Amino acid sequence: MNRKLIIGTRGSDLALWQANYIKDQLNAVGVEAGLKIIKTQGDIVQTLRLDKLEGKGFFTKELEEELLAGSIDLAVHSHKDLPTQNPPGLMIAAVSEREDPAELLIVLKDCTDFKKRLSLKHNATVGTSSNRRKAQMLAMRPDLTLDDLRGNVITRIEKLRDEKYDAIMLAKAGVLRLNIDLSEFYVEELPPTEIIPAPAQGVLAVQIRENDAELFQLLQQVNNKEVSDLIAVERKVLSLFDGGCHAPIGCYCRKNGKEYEVWTVKSEEEEEFPDRLYLRSKTLDGIAEKVVAKYDKQRKFPLSVFITRDVPESSYFARSMAKHSIRIEGRSLIRIFPIINRLDPFILKHVDWVFFASKNGIENFFRLNPKLPKKVKFAVIGRGSEETLRNFGYVPDFNGEGSGINLDQIGAAFSKIAAGKTVLLPRAKGSLETIQKQFTADTKLINLPVYETRMEEHVEKSSADVLIFTSPSNVEAYFVDNLVEPQQKVICIGHSTASKLSEYGLTGALPYSPDEIGLSEAVFGLDF
Repeated sequence: MNRKLIIGTRGSDLALWQANYIKDQLNAVGVEAGLKIIKTQGDIVQTLRLDKLEGKGFFTKELEEELLAGSIDLAVHSHKDLPTQNPPGLMIAAVSEREDPAELLIVLKDCTDFKKRLSLKHNATVGTSSNRRKAQMLAMRPDLTLDDLRGNVITRIEKLRDEKYDAIMLAKAGVLRLNIDLSEFYVEELPPTEIIPAPAQGVLAVQIRENDAELFQLLQQVNNKEVSDLIAVERKVLSLFDGGCHAPIGCYCRKNGKEYEVWTVKSEEEEEFPDRLYLRSKTLDGIAEKVVAKYDKQRKFPLSVFITRDVPESSYFARSMAKHSIRIEGRSLIRIFPIINRLDPFILKHVDWVFFASKNGIENFFRLNPKLPKKVKFAVIGRGSEETLRNFGYVPDFNGEGSGINLDQIGAAFSKIAAGKTVLLPRAKGSLETIQKQFTADTKLINLPVYETRMEEHVEKSSADVLIFTSPSNVEAYFVDNLVEPQQKVICIGHSTASKLSEYGLTGALPYSPDEIGLSEAVFGLDF
């Protein structure tokens, strides 16, 4: 290509970074390009909420008009800002690699409370203009106040610094791209499996005229085909829902080994409790349609669920069930008994890590009032264990969430971090040592049984439509006297529980995460 290309971009620091990134990509394949800065409606109007601005393309419309007029050759957008339908005559010719799609909750240090989910104090005020973020945040923490926040990334951080909010939420991608120092704040990273991002979050889109065949062919050299395929699912879900870029809808698709995983969240408005769905598939074909079908308003839900633990009415799981008038029958089928009364202070003195694989392990360990060295770090198996650890005022340094879908994978991920260290594992007497088997030979393990479980006798059968088992012991206790009826569906909280169920010739649905959000996703995904 002989001509010098003109790239259209907004003028914010982040938009300029994005445009220069594509410019550098083009330079790398021998094409010269320059920038033209264009103001958009979204840049000019700063007094209205984003969802109140006219139309869906208020960060893109002016760039697209100049592209159609021929005054620029290509426009670079944050892909999540684009409407799902291109204007006539335009197309997306290439997408970038995906930056981390996680969200960052950036908190004033004196507004933290590590005993609470998200590390935020009670009744904190959080700044965000995203209805998607608001709905998910309120579902996790109904006490929070969510206020609108406008401006570019730097402006938003300045508003937090001026204490107009207790915390703000930003996409991690923008913070990374601008290399912003956030050391003056406490930063809580929320992975895309916890706060589900906007479709195509973290991806750049290169838009051109449809009739510019030469430029299209050139841009295939910088196009990331794998990312394009994944975000096509996310954006198709958004399109099928007929949702704009500020609807309370999130979707995240990724490849995990030979399978694809898709998380979706949707509510009708920001204050409505959102429905979450997790699906696995061998192929991307038809997966967006499967997702949307689960949200059909005529779809039937179970009338009742049985779960082998007590469920407070204020909990996430209880509220997710209440939204669809699903009755909860919660009762544990086991009893927990402490088996030690004190800890050897000499052993604790040399511990580098404490790894918790269960809520009961955490509670029974801290019941002993352990005197731990300041250097000690904590590891948990997932979000449910993290929430329990927070009740004792600690935030884990390692969370198995995202490291894998079973204990072997989580153990392998943690073993790399803990290699050569001393790791204490408070656990149940007689429990499987799956995590421990993954550790390297130079890692010193201290297996510490702190409690034992005893099964209830003569467990009463449940007639609920869904049976949820939260541990292998609960499975064993239930099936001493009972069977699963043909019409009942079963959910197992994790792989060890599913393995125990298989001993009875049964299979159950597995949530992605062994916590209340994961269980809510699993129930929502069942068909009746």
